[in-house]
Amino acid sequence: MKYTFEELPQAISTLHEKVDYIKDLLLENRSQNSQRPQDDLLTIRQAAEFLSLSIPTLYTKVSRKEIPVNKRGKRLYFSRVELLEWVRSGRKKTAEEIYSPTNGIIPPI
Repeated sequence: MKYTFEELPQAISTLHEKVDYIKDLLLENRSQNSQRPQDDLLTIRQAAEFLSLSIPTLYTKVSRKEIPVNKRGKRLYFSRVELLEWVRSGRKKTAEEIYSPTNGIIPPI
């Protein structure tokens, strides 16, 4: 694409706007990625600390297949994201959620 000398200021201005737009998109993407939990692999000790459990309790949960785990050789690895999902899956509903008029359940008297 060729520009005349008179068109250069407008072309540079347009180019500058596009670069600023790309920069804003990259910064927004970076901030969104930093807000997501990273999918780090944790050792048994790190996972126990992360969940505030003792190491023997964590081994028990692994042997009962109660918790998501990856095994490579003799070592156990835990995904931080999977552990967060596992913790959140244990959420109990509130009385308001259980007895809402929309699901037709009548609260006990």
